[in-house]
Amino acid sequence: MEQLQGFFWFVLMLVPLILLQRLLHREIQAVFLILTRNPQITMGVFSFIFLPGVFLHELSHFLMAKILRVPTGRFSILPRPLPDGRLQLGYVETARADIVRDSLIGAAPLIVGTLFVAYVSIYQLDMRILWDTLRNGQFNLFWMGINALPHVKDFTLWFYLTFAVSSTMMPSESDRHAWLELIVSVGVLFAIALLVGAGPWMLDNVAPVVSSFLSSVAVIFGLSSVVHVVLVLPTALIHKLLARATGVDVV
Repeated sequence: MEQLQGFFWFVLMLVPLILLQRLLHREIQAVFLILTRNPQITMGVFSFIFLPGVFLHELSHFLMAKILRVPTGRFSILPRPLPDGRLQLGYVETARADIVRDSLIGAAPLIVGTLFVAYVSIYQLDMRILWDTLRNGQFNLFWMGINALPHVKDFTLWFYLTFAVSSTMMPSESDRHAWLELIVSVGVLFAIALLVGAGPWMLDNVAPVVSSFLSSVAVIFGLSSVVHVVLVLPTALIHKLLARATGVDVV
């Protein structure tokens, strides 16, 4: 159904991005663990690499909480290990509010990160032209554009910032604590709307707008995935070469 195309593309682009993020993070940590043999140094280097993204992630939580008038506590972008073995790159303490405000605060990094990647893609790297050529099947022009990207002014800086931000913009488990309640609430309201006969009106008026929005977000997720693919392949190769050369590997 045409009205659901946006949701389809959104999911199709979101899942690979999450998987690529996790894979790239693991490969980067493996490389530095093999090189340094020191978890603390590895943690520090890993945190430094993603510092711009972590700062924007936590700042977006903080600003969203302030906008929604939710009290905030400590703000940190210093890494710390968690009891379950995971690494927390930063945090912002916020008071619990209602499910809508808690959900918006939790989703803030994803919203701000998506807007940042969109800004870089459109206004700094002018990737709208690439997207149009790909969508129109003009593959020769598309590859010419890809080859020309490294010559764009400050390309290295914008590529790095896009990588750091898109790789840290996904809400953490604690960020998503109110999402289930919100989804259930919205689902109940949707079911009520269907029962009272508003389904056709929503399909004709609401669904196209939501689908168009999700399609736009899917494009940003796709661009972010491309950035991760470009980085994960050489990083994985370096990991394998270091493991073979040193006889030490990290699983």
